[in-house]
Amino acid sequence: MTTVTAAEAFVTQLESYGVEYVFGTCGHTNIALLDALGPSTVHFVIARHEQAAAHAADGYARASGKPGVLLTHVGPGMMNAVTGVATAAMDSVPLIVISGDIPSYYYGRHPHQEVNLHADADQTAIYRPFCKRAWPVQRTADLPRTLERAFWTATSGRPGAVLVNVPMDLFSRQVEPYVPGSHAIPDSALPGLTEETAERIARALIDAERPLIYFGGGLRTPDAKQALLALADHLDIPLAHSLMGKGAIPDRHPLLLGMPGFWGLDSTHAHTKDADVVLALATRFAETDASSWEAAYTWNFPPSKLIQIDIDPAEIGRNYPVEIGAVADVGHSVRAIEAAVRALQPEPTRRPGLRETIAAGRAELFSTADENGASDNFPLRPQRILADLRANLPADAILVTDVGWNKNGVAQSYDLPPEGRFITPGGASTMGFGPAAAVGVQMAQPQRTVVALIGDGGMSAQLPAVPMAVEQGLPVIFAVMNNRAHGTISDLQRSNYGRGYGCDFTGPDGAPYSPDFAAYGRSCGADGYEVSTAEELAKALATAVERRRPAVIDIPMVNEPVPTPGHWNINDIYQGKFQDEG
Repeated sequence: MTTVTAAEAFVTQLESYGVEYVFGTCGHTNIALLDALGPSTVHFVIARHEQAAAHAADGYARASGKPGVLLTHVGPGMMNAVTGVATAAMDSVPLIVISGDIPSYYYGRHPHQEVNLHADADQTAIYRPFCKRAWPVQRTADLPRTLERAFWTATSGRPGAVLVNVPMDLFSRQVEPYVPGSHAIPDSALPGLTEETAERIARALIDAERPLIYFGGGLRTPDAKQALLALADHLDIPLAHSLMGKGAIPDRHPLLLGMPGFWGLDSTHAHTKDADVVLALATRFAETDASSWEAAYTWNFPPSKLIQIDIDPAEIGRNYPVEIGAVADVGHSVRAIEAAVRALQPEPTRRPGLRETIAAGRAELFSTADENGASDNFPLRPQRILADLRANLPADAILVTDVGWNKNGVAQSYDLPPEGRFITPGGASTMGFGPAAAVGVQMAQPQRTVVALIGDGGMSAQLPAVPMAVEQGLPVIFAVMNNRAHGTISDLQRSNYGRGYGCDFTGPDGAPYSPDFAAYGRSCGADGYEVSTAEELAKALATAVERRRPAVIDIPMVNEPVPTPGHWNINDIYQGKFQDEG
């Protein structure tokens, strides 16, 4: 009987699942799998650092709708990837992590790079707090079933990250060839609303005087978005989005209020605080989106009544008491509610003055951003950087951000075109996400313009992203908003303590310091652009878009805080004010 290595059978199984790319780094525990990947249809993307590989796999998954696959080495390799894997997990991104491990017969003897100091070795335990499941594979016979379980678990229900941990000797053992279809991934039909629940929710929305719909990043499919717009339009219900929901509904939609919370808007909060019924769809009411859950600022439950729908039962009622809670797929739910509303009330509702009020608030937001973005001051104001991006990028460009102005400012005031997309790290708010994630996004969407809009702190944290883009021939534009600081935290420190320390980058003479990011880009084989006047940014962006090559644009920027109309009680904590427990 013909046999193959378990690694070869494993790769055949990956091919049968439609895997296009595996992101990762090499190590002595996974090179048998790399050798099997070589002649296959699966392309291995070498990343130079495991966190970069994890973010790239994450970005690919977000942009393609397919699960990302990450390959790591034992011990330090898989530990380097922790931040990236946790980022994907917290944002409900399907990610399959395959880690090589020490030989199975050396377990606990502390062979080279084994994680073993105060207890028996178990590197899977490192991933358990944030992975949906971690499998320590112990027999070659278990590999096909485990890989099938891994793909199903990562993509079913609330998507997330999983770990398949394989001792290196298992990859080299002889097995029968994998037969495609023998471990097919099961269909994962998502639960929907019952007819009774859909009708009950529909009645609550119809009877409400001041209803509001709040949606998050779980609203992903085109049909779910269309059903939501049809429901909101029929009952004339204002819409608010979380940070992760930015772009799901066009920014210029007449019922869209924008984002609530710390970086939200007063005009949005006027509606969120006053709503009598709130339908929350696929959102966890994160602290910054909910102004630290303090009723005076954003959400007011009770007296507002909350109807919450989420695929994850752990999110129902986690932060606010619910009037109606349902564990269900948001797309199915919105379609069912919209159908029930039309059956109960065929004629549309119109709320006099609502759309005009929303339009005025949005017009003021965007006009203020335009005014601030017209400044020719140099270094540039952050609003000017966003304005030049908006003017010089194709309408369908994808903005992949990091943390700071590039995330919060875009979510708050960037007028995202309907064809565009905004990708950001929400749950973990990970600095360093943007550069490498943009590489994965570009691999998933090769024809579109992809911009990693990042601070100099985030760029410094993930320098390997640039050679990764060059090696893969990907025209990612790395736009570095360079204020020579961890700017958001520096602003926070100065506003609360009156001085800055440990947040700003300085040289030995105390003067502001920054690497030359444009020169770094050129040293890697990318194009590099130094922006030295206000007018040069638009030219650099236009040239980079036209050339379709990896490019790094170094953009000097003043350290200016993002407007924060909402509340985050970290400021209270710094002043010695604490909420009572319970």
